[in-house]
Amino acid sequence: MGMPTPLPRRRGLLVFLGLAYLGMWVAMSPLLAGGFRRTDGRAETGVMEQVCIAVAMSAPALAAVLVIRYIEPAGRGRVRDALALRWPPSRGRAVRACLPAVAVPAGLTVMALCIGDAVGVYSWGQVRWSGLGTWAAGMLLQLLVSLPLFFGEELGWQGYLFPRLARDGQGARLVWAYLATGIAFALWHLPTLLMGGQYPGRPWYTSVPAMLVSCILGLPIFTWLRLRSGSVIPAVIGHACVSTVSVSMVKEFADRSVTLDPLHMGLFGWPGWIAMGAFVAFLALTGRLRIPSGAEHSARCGGRRSTS
Repeated sequence: MGMPTPLPRRRGLLVFLGLAYLGMWVAMSPLLAGGFRRTDGRAETGVMEQVCIAVAMSAPALAAVLVIRYIEPAGRGRVRDALALRWPPSRGRAVRACLPAVAVPAGLTVMALCIGDAVGVYSWGQVRWSGLGTWAAGMLLQLLVSLPLFFGEELGWQGYLFPRLARDGQGARLVWAYLATGIAFALWHLPTLLMGGQYPGRPWYTSVPAMLVSCILGLPIFTWLRLRSGSVIPAVIGHACVSTVSVSMVKEFADRSVTLDPLHMGLFGWPGWIAMGAFVAFLALTGRLRIPSGAEHSARCGGRRSTS
């Protein structure tokens, strides 16, 4: 394990988590107070829900910026570097960094749907090939429109929290960083889970453990996108694809008569856990989840190396 976390850094982590969680609960309070409950996986999101979600998603980024500027030593003026908010240095590298952020979530979703179909919990509908182009164009537009919201989340989790938990750590410390960030990421969703947001119709004692598994398995994929590029932007795109394109794929390709249950379908259900778990195992076994050391780590993960 690494050396004990210095007091300013520990205080920054606690303030970040406090602000991020407070922002989520405050943003969701109108829906919680109104008794909102999502029970249908095909139901559209209303305007009020969209506004509350948008405000909530900005909380981690705002918390990270405030902590960097006012709590961390020498934090003023280096927010972009500290959060790795930059494009890869060349256009070619930017393209190579961003393409997997779209292709991997889509491929893992197809794998999850195939697993679900093989065991009888998901049924493919009749694919309307003539409409796939229109659907893909609509998904691209939705992805682009939603990207600012996902900057709000990933600047907090991948830009701030994970690098500060991991630092130059290896072994048990690195595993702890992945687990702790995934758990924090999952529990941050607690207000939406109580309202059936990710798992419509499911009680909290089912949806909370399911979200923990989903986030613990999904977070290393976003971290891999960040580490291989030195930028948080591919992680933002990957998160946006999981929450928009992957969710839409489950609906678009399903038999219209089937009741959609995210616990058994897509990346948030157990077939998705198998798909993501296999991919994360591949990343781990091939060394792609390790933290670069020294100057390379500072360049990729933002911030300064620990001197403790």
